[in-house]
Amino acid sequence: MPDPDAAIGLPPICPNCGHAFGAVRLNFCPDCGQESRLRAPTLGEFIQQFGGAYLATEGALWRTLKLLLTKPGELTRQYLAGRRRHYVLPLRLYLTVSVLVLLLVRLMAMNGGGPLRTHVDMEAERPQQLVVNLGLGEAGLKDGVFFCRDLPGWLCQRLQRRIDVEPAAMVKEAEQVGERMVANLGAGMFVLLPGFALALMAAYFNRRLRYTEHLVFALHLHTFWFVMLGLTLPGLPWLTPAAALAVPVYTLLAMRRVYGGRWWPTMARSALLCALYGIGLALTLGALALWAFLT
Repeated sequence: MPDPDAAIGLPPICPNCGHAFGAVRLNFCPDCGQESRLRAPTLGEFIQQFGGAYLATEGALWRTLKLLLTKPGELTRQYLAGRRRHYVLPLRLYLTVSVLVLLLVRLMAMNGGGPLRTHVDMEAERPQQLVVNLGLGEAGLKDGVFFCRDLPGWLCQRLQRRIDVEPAAMVKEAEQVGERMVANLGAGMFVLLPGFALALMAAYFNRRLRYTEHLVFALHLHTFWFVMLGLTLPGLPWLTPAAALAVPVYTLLAMRRVYGGRWWPTMARSALLCALYGIGLALTLGALALWAFLT
């Protein structure tokens, strides 16, 4: 009896590992586990595969986000208790949300908006108004006079030299600096994550939790922070302060739900962690600004 699989052009061996199929072709190769009846995917299947590989697009994402946003810390508790298939895994959830939010931030930065922006008034040969906002601080010209606030002295001096010598070139470079910083913001935040988890481990050393358990909480917490960052992007006057207020309140509630303890010790630990994280964030943004300006 002719092999129906051969009649439609299917090879007699596994294309992945070379295992020879018998008279009855199984759905999956018994050696490597790959599907035995491969065909070119449809456009819809291809898009679904791409989304499944890089973004958490299945229904579990919405279920996970609902729990993350409505019950601070509960998603971490569910994960640590072993209920993991019901929700998107922490790293995948963080990557999904951060990629989407940073994409929006980058699009806004390219259009002259967002947290890192430049504003230039070039009515004269030498600009009278020029503002370079680098997140940590800003520099530029006000009524033709150079100013620099909240930036390292060496960076202020370099910015001033660029403006004095080549004002037009400085305008173009300032725009590119902001775009390069936004492009690398995700990598900078990802570097901060392990350090934040380490600080959590030090603050709650008496809980006897593994470092990776603190890392799960850090991933969930950073995911919420990215959601709040996304809410500030439209620039609505009531939404931005609400999102900013939600960050410390949510963080405090989540820490208490995950780690337990009384309110005052939790608040003290939260204040210490915020201070350490603020220093780390300032150093990271400064490093990004340095890299963006020098490259």
